[in-house]
Amino acid sequence: MTKHFQNELEKLKKKILYLAAKVEKNLQMAVRSFTDKDLNMADEVINSDPDIDSLEVEVEEECLKILALHQPVAADLRYIIAVLKINNDLERIADMAVNIAERSKTLTYNSGPLIPFDLQSMLEIAVKMVRDSVDALVKNSTELARQVCIDDDAIDDRHREVYKLAQEAIRKNPEYAEYYVSLISVSRNLERIADHSTNIAEDVIYMIEGEIVRHQT
Repeated sequence: MTKHFQNELEKLKKKILYLAAKVEKNLQMAVRSFTDKDLNMADEVINSDPDIDSLEVEVEEECLKILALHQPVAADLRYIIAVLKINNDLERIADMAVNIAERSKTLTYNSGPLIPFDLQSMLEIAVKMVRDSVDALVKNSTELARQVCIDDDAIDDRHREVYKLAQEAIRKNPEYAEYYVSLISVSRNLERIADHSTNIAEDVIYMIEGEIVRHQT
């Protein structure tokens, strides 16, 4: 590996980790905007999304430049391919955070009888999955990555329960339908965040072991 190539890889690593930190921060703020009914924080998440979009484009351009100039092979090639895919998943997680922030604003002005389910645990698992998937990338840890994949099942189970309970609540209290639909939307976005975190974890496993684990049971 030439010194120039090594420097380019280090630059790429710093950029993807910076993007990951921004995305995680936005997700945490979106969660707080939901739990604390903080409209200012919700607006901050929404307004900062264009910056994340720009960072995502920068990382992609950096990957493509390295591929074109250095034609990496083996582990280096796997790393760049993984970063390209992880980059896209991080941007999608940021979009889900915006969706949650927007729903938080709706829920602040609309409320109804609570369904017998605490979304807080689901929020905490989703944030942890994002953090662990990024930590797996930083630490080259397949153990962390595989734990993220396991945690995805818990999110799926909770989303199904929220959906069922919210549907029942809409039938009993149709006048609060908008409120319950917003709860379902938050739950659905958390499920999708978990899916994208799982994608990142699977790409980390591919990067380290050269094994494609997606769609395996």
